[in-house]
Amino acid sequence: MSKKIFKEMSRLDDQPLISLTVDELMTVPHLGKEEPMVSPPEKWTNNYEFCFDEHTPLGLPKPESREEEDEFVKKFLSGLQKLLDPRNNWTFLQILRLSLDYCMHCQTCSDACHVYLGSGQQEIYRPTFRAEVLRKIYKKFFTPEGRLLGGFVGADLEVNYKTLVRLLESAYRCTLCRRCALMCPVGLDNGLIAREIRKLFSQEMGIAPPEIHEKGCVTQLKVGSSTGMNPLAFKDTIEFIEDDIFERTERKIKLPVDKKGADILLIHNAGEYLAWPENPGAFAVLFDAAGINYTLSSEAVGYDAVNYGAWYDDVELARIVLRHTLIARDLGVKKIVIGECGHATKAYVVVADRVLTGELSSSEIPRESCLPLLWEIVRRGAVKFDPARNNFPVTLHDPCNMVRLMGLVEPQRRVLRKLCPQFREMNPHGVHNYCCGGGSGFAVIQSFNFPQWRNKVGTRMKMKQILSAFGDVLDPAVPKYVAAPCSNCKGAIRDALAHYALWTRYQILYGGIVELMVNAMADLPRPFIEWEFH
Repeated sequence: MSKKIFKEMSRLDDQPLISLTVDELMTVPHLGKEEPMVSPPEKWTNNYEFCFDEHTPLGLPKPESREEEDEFVKKFLSGLQKLLDPRNNWTFLQILRLSLDYCMHCQTCSDACHVYLGSGQQEIYRPTFRAEVLRKIYKKFFTPEGRLLGGFVGADLEVNYKTLVRLLESAYRCTLCRRCALMCPVGLDNGLIAREIRKLFSQEMGIAPPEIHEKGCVTQLKVGSSTGMNPLAFKDTIEFIEDDIFERTERKIKLPVDKKGADILLIHNAGEYLAWPENPGAFAVLFDAAGINYTLSSEAVGYDAVNYGAWYDDVELARIVLRHTLIARDLGVKKIVIGECGHATKAYVVVADRVLTGELSSSEIPRESCLPLLWEIVRRGAVKFDPARNNFPVTLHDPCNMVRLMGLVEPQRRVLRKLCPQFREMNPHGVHNYCCGGGSGFAVIQSFNFPQWRNKVGTRMKMKQILSAFGDVLDPAVPKYVAAPCSNCKGAIRDALAHYALWTRYQILYGGIVELMVNAMADLPRPFIEWEFH
C-alpha cells in the first residue's frame, strides 16, 4: 500500500476516500445490467459522517466543536490502551497482539477477501488497510520507540478525529469471515483486528450500528428477542407454526415447549420464526419423525439463539451466553443444539468457552451445531427419504462461522449428496468458500444507504458463485435452490437475489437444509418446499 492512502485517511475535510461506481466493481457473468450507485442526499451528508466511501451503517453525527473532536480522540486512545491490557481484554488479546506485531505486508489476504475483490480491488478495502492504520496508532502511542520518536513513528498518519471516523467505518466494511486469516502465511487474523476495533468503539465510546446494539442485544435482553418478539408473541408464533405444519403435511404436531429433562434444548435464531417459520416447522416435522427428545424454551432470550455481541462487544456476548446456559440448566437438558444460524453457533459453541466456567462450562452442558445431528438422522435411517422428491439443482453455501471457523464441513454435504440428486458445489467451497456478504451483522443493517453497499459490494462474490454453480441450468423454467444453513446468510442472499431480480430472471430460491430433508420425506402427501420467493 502506498503512503498516500494513509495521508488521505487523515484528511480533515468531508470528502470520501473513494466514490464507488458500478463500472469499477468486479464483473459478474449473467448478472445483467445494474442500476448505478446512488450518492447519499445532502440532508445526510450535511449532518452525518460519510467521509469513508459515501456509505455508512452508523450515522455518526458530525461534531459541533473542536473540543468534541479532541474528546473523541482522547476516548479512542483510552480504549486502545484497555484493548491492549489483559485485565480488560479477556477474550482475544493474544491473537490481537500477535496480529499487530508480525504482519509481513505480503497482501496474500487481499486476494482472499470477497470485499476487496468485489469492489474492483479498491485499496481501502484490503484487510491489511484498517489493520495497518491501527498498527500505526498502536506503535506511535503504546511502544517505547513511539514514545521516544513519536514524530517519526507512523509519520504518514496523523491521528485526528477524521482518521478515527474512517477507521471505524472501515471496520464495518469487513464481514469478519476470516478467509484472510485462513490464507495468511503466518496465521495473522485481520478479521479479528476489525472485530476488536468495533469492540473498542462500542465498549469505550458507546458507538455501534443501532440494528446490532439497541435493536439487537439491548432489545433481546430487555424484551426477549432481537426481533422484539416477547414470550407471549412467541407462544402465538408456535401456534402459527403448528397450523402451518398441518397445512403442509396433514400432520398434527405439537411443538414441545419448556419440557423438563429433554435430551436437547433446541434454540433457533428468532428471525426464523418471523421471516422463515417453515424452518423451525421443518425441524419439528423431522424431529417428530426421527423420535428426537427435545424441547424449546419460552423464557425470554431462551427462544432466540442470536448473539450479536460476537460481532462487536464482549460484554453483550457474555450476557447472552450466560442467559442461554442458565435456561438450559433450569430445564435439565442433556445438551444444547443451535439451529441453522452460523454466528449463534460460533458464539455459543466456541467463543462461550472463554466466558463460561465451572458448572456452566461445555463439559457440564454440551453445546453443539445442528448439522451433525441432521446427518445422523439420515445416516441411521431414522426417517425414510425419497431423494427423487428433491430432483432439482441444489448448491450449498458454506456459512463462514460454522465451516471455516469451526470445521463443520462434511455433515451438511453428506445430507445433500444423499438426498439431492442434482447437488453441485460452488467454486471454491468448504473452508475456502466466500462469505455471503451479510456476516457480522451486515444482513440486518438497514440504516442510511448501507444496504446499497452490501448488495453491490458485500454480496457480489456470492452472487457470482451462485450464478456460476447454476450456469448450465439458468433457464427460468428450471427451479434452483441455494441451501444456506444460516439465518444471516439467508437474509443477505434473499436481499441480493431481490436486488438483482434473480428469482424472476432465473428462478433461484434459497432456504435451509432441514427444509430439503423434510421435502424428501417419502410419506408426506405433497412437497414441503413452496416455490415462491420470500
